[in-house]
Amino acid sequence: MPFLDYYQILGVDKSADEKAIKNAYRKLARKFHPDLNPDDKEAERKFKELNEANEVLSDPEKRKKYDQYGKDWQHSDEFEKARRARSNAGNQQEWYSGGGDQFSDFFESMFGSGSGFGGGRQARFRGQDYQAEVNLNLQQAYETHKQTLSVNGRNIRITVPAGIENGQTIKIPGHGGKGSNGGPDGDLYITFQIRNDEKIRRTGNDLHIKAELDLYTAVLGGELILDTFSGKVKLPVKPETQNGSVVRLKGKGFPVYKKEGEFGDLYVTFDVKIPKNLTERQKELFLELSKS
Repeated sequence: MPFLDYYQILGVDKSADEKAIKNAYRKLARKFHPDLNPDDKEAERKFKELNEANEVLSDPEKRKKYDQYGKDWQHSDEFEKARRARSNAGNQQEWYSGGGDQFSDFFESMFGSGSGFGGGRQARFRGQDYQAEVNLNLQQAYETHKQTLSVNGRNIRITVPAGIENGQTIKIPGHGGKGSNGGPDGDLYITFQIRNDEKIRRTGNDLHIKAELDLYTAVLGGELILDTFSGKVKLPVKPETQNGSVVRLKGKGFPVYKKEGEFGDLYVTFDVKIPKNLTERQKELFLELSKS
């Protein structure tokens, strides 16, 4: 297995802090993302390496192990355990060798290739956990739907539950790296980034929207038709509605995560518009009203 310099891949110093690593990853991930580079194997390879580098360097504990053990950081705990066993247990030692190129020269130099520790039992290693990021708009987050994402060269189809939160991370068990010598596969952790809509803003499970209201409807009353994620909603307007007043539509907000049939509320703020380019007759009528 070739050695990958994660710092070099992200283009950062070994002294880089978490913010610098995060910024470098996001910049390069956008550049080499498979959606922007279809059928580009080189971009796919670089994107895979970026994910791997970010997964390790953005985690303080994993980064510490990587800095100490290099590409063998995933097996550092087993290595320390085996080294203590070799020092303290005499002939009752475990075999950590063999496995072709599954283990690096680093471990072979410590334990010997094929010589083992006596028992002939190979160590089982759990696969690496993977990290991925999915970007959604509010409409997509509103509905349960399927998505296919590429993680380390593999296409994985997932179900995104309605009501997913911005910044929320979900775990897909067994979809990380393959385990070694029969060890379990790692897990996949997916973080969702959800951007607000231009017209509708989300806070928790509630939605907020501004509705333009002409002066005549504001004064006399009437109704508005609003476009929402669940379709068109008819909203009664009371006479003498003031600019900036807010009404609540119960149960017309965002779906509550993993609670079927439960929704937040929709808050509508009225923006009363003053008419422009009045005719002389309209001005006369307003003048009459002002004197009455």
